[in-house]
Amino acid sequence: MVIAMAHTRHSRGAVWAAAAVLVLGPLAVGCSDDSDSGSATSPTPAATSPASPTEGAGPADPAAAEDQIEESWDVFFDPSTTTEQKVAVLENGEELRPALAAFSGDQNAAAVGAEVTGVEFTSPTEAEVTYDLLVDGVVVLPDTLGTAVEEDGVWKVSQKALCGLVSLSNDAPSVPGC
Repeated sequence: MVIAMAHTRHSRGAVWAAAAVLVLGPLAVGCSDDSDSGSATSPTPAATSPASPTEGAGPADPAAAEDQIEESWDVFFDPSTTTEQKVAVLENGEELRPALAAFSGDQNAAAVGAEVTGVEFTSPTEAEVTYDLLVDGVVVLPDTLGTAVEEDGVWKVSQKALCGLVSLSNDAPSVPGC
């Protein structure tokens, strides 16, 4: 945050908004929900509602799970990975394929990255993930909270984490699955 603040002189809210635009701009172009259900609710961003860890909770091999979580987050935020690879590391990836396809090839999305800085297991199949969101290698959202889930034997970026990012943008349309 110090680096981002020194260069931009923006408030934390402005940094959040800028990162959301860079991350979600492709979603606004590539995804829309033509249905008008009238009952859409806005998801709570993962960064504002962390789960409480349960004493002794965690997978049988926490070190291997943590490595797999870090790898999944690296793949998910790497602009050089294919949509197919991102589907494989996102909870309910097939359902969210249209949102992921919107990122493919977008120059703004290519500037965004993430670096996992911590993992805390809340159950054998869920974990809180602390990460820094980067734009062009500069940390714009430090200590962001997300979640990872074990799905079909693979630790993945949670659907809740993606939807939490989507909810940060007032301009983003309703994303199917969020």
